[in-house]
Amino acid sequence: MPSSKASRFFEAVDQREFALCQTINRSLRFRPVHGYFQLTSKLGDGWFWYALILALPLLRPQDGLAIALLMVATGLTCTMSYKLLKRWLIRERPFISFPSISCGTPPLDRYSFPSGHTLHAVCFNTMLAVMMPGLAWLILPFTFSVAASRVVLGLHYPSDVAAGAVIGASLGLTAVYGFSDWFVAMFG
Repeated sequence: MPSSKASRFFEAVDQREFALCQTINRSLRFRPVHGYFQLTSKLGDGWFWYALILALPLLRPQDGLAIALLMVATGLTCTMSYKLLKRWLIRERPFISFPSISCGTPPLDRYSFPSGHTLHAVCFNTMLAVMMPGLAWLILPFTFSVAASRVVLGLHYPSDVAAGAVIGASLGLTAVYGFSDWFVAMFG
């Protein structure tokens, strides 16, 4: 159960972010916008990343397997991190707290803080920015779209997305600078 300090903090932040969330969420009225962000969200559920990870050994035969395995290990760490934070901090999603915000697609879990989709997308893009910068630039628009989709679809507050990005970038940099040499030595 979250501390009363965390609950009070999130209630205050939710109120401050409500108007922005509601304004961004209104874009769901436009069918192409809704469709684009639903698809982006579905791909951000993991499908895009699974395909990319499976393709890395083909894209870079010399060390692609090592990079792929490092991404898998880091992705598991990301999942454990955001699940623990969500259970501990317990922030309701915008569409639950504010009925005027539409839910554009069913969420994968109950709570909002931090955005797991953003955490993974930024983590993987950060890792690629260091190890395969050319590929990272190609994937960057998808990463931004995943982050935006969370607010557009009414699933997250902007602060959930920002926190997911900071945590994801931190985990990605830690993985690359702390473990990539070992992964390349073992699997490269």
